[in-house]
Amino acid sequence: MKTALTENETPAAGLPPRAVPRSARRFARNSSCALALLALMAAGCGRHKTPPAGEAAPLPAAAVRVQAVANEPYQSTEEVVGTVRAKLQASLEAKVSGRVLEMPVVAGQTMQAGDLIAALDVGEIQARLDQARAVREQAQRDRDRLANLLRQQAVTQAEFDATESRFRVADAGVAEAESMLGYARVTAPFAGVISRKLADVGDLASPGRPLAQLEDPTTLRFEMDVPEALLDRVKPGQKLALHIAGASGDITGVISEIAPMADPNSRTFRVKLDLPPGSGARLGQFGRAQVPVGEVTLPRVPASALVQRGQMELVFVVADRIAHLRLVKSGRRVGNEVMLVSGVNPGEQVVVDGAAALLDGQPVTVK
Repeated sequence: MKTALTENETPAAGLPPRAVPRSARRFARNSSCALALLALMAAGCGRHKTPPAGEAAPLPAAAVRVQAVANEPYQSTEEVVGTVRAKLQASLEAKVSGRVLEMPVVAGQTMQAGDLIAALDVGEIQARLDQARAVREQAQRDRDRLANLLRQQAVTQAEFDATESRFRVADAGVAEAESMLGYARVTAPFAGVISRKLADVGDLASPGRPLAQLEDPTTLRFEMDVPEALLDRVKPGQKLALHIAGASGDITGVISEIAPMADPNSRTFRVKLDLPPGSGARLGQFGRAQVPVGEVTLPRVPASALVQRGQMELVFVVADRIAHLRLVKSGRRVGNEVMLVSGVNPGEQVVVDGAAALLDGQPVTVK
């Protein structure tokens, strides 16, 4: 039987129409569409140049500013830690025993000389004062009576002198009791700030037990413990650079005191430096002093050339208009420059502007 061709079916070339299967004709039609799509993609991709396989695209050139590494002398120092303290400070104690009745102060409160720190309950001293006053009043009456009798020549001069002596002893007893009663009020000996409050209302005050700590924040000094190996590097009147957290930049302190003997446990000597007024330091702050130990020559570059990436410090050295990455180790900063302990050589050209955006091996154009 003859099978008629369905609509959209065409015979294959060179074969009778009825000899071509339907699946073969569908495959031929799909293959021709796929070839046409590939041809279009190839034509579109051919418009853009791509690097050969395995090669990265070249980096664009970056405009930078460079500067030669200078080899300059550097004062090598050792850091010694210390604490900011007040030059004028006092531990306030009571000279008599008694229960604390009032203590109207708190830590950080500003005090003026004579302000009340604490008031004690000293009833026995008040009783002693009343007794001394009574004795003095009796001695005064006896003296006045014998003075009248002496003018009448009714008593001898020796009797009057004995009465006069008893009055003086009684008067001194009153003065002593009044002084003891005055110790019941603990007052600020100078203007300052309460740095520590060590007692409160109801506590028993006694000689030798501090009630509060008073310090003058206007006159500060830096106290540090210098190892015996560095003691010959410091002397009275010498100026040292100090770095204290919170202060604006480094502070220059002047050595005012050096302990004549070492601490037997730490083998260090206590050294005190006076701080200038308005230094910005505060009581109890931690700081570091730079003790000079010698002079060395190290490369110095602007601080803008140093790039921090994680824990690494690096600079970019320009050679043949290519930026080469160098790992470096920085030292002391001097103004807007930083010393480099290792990583670069004097005379090399380092990038000082635009280094943060560079990559190793990137072409550069020098401004």
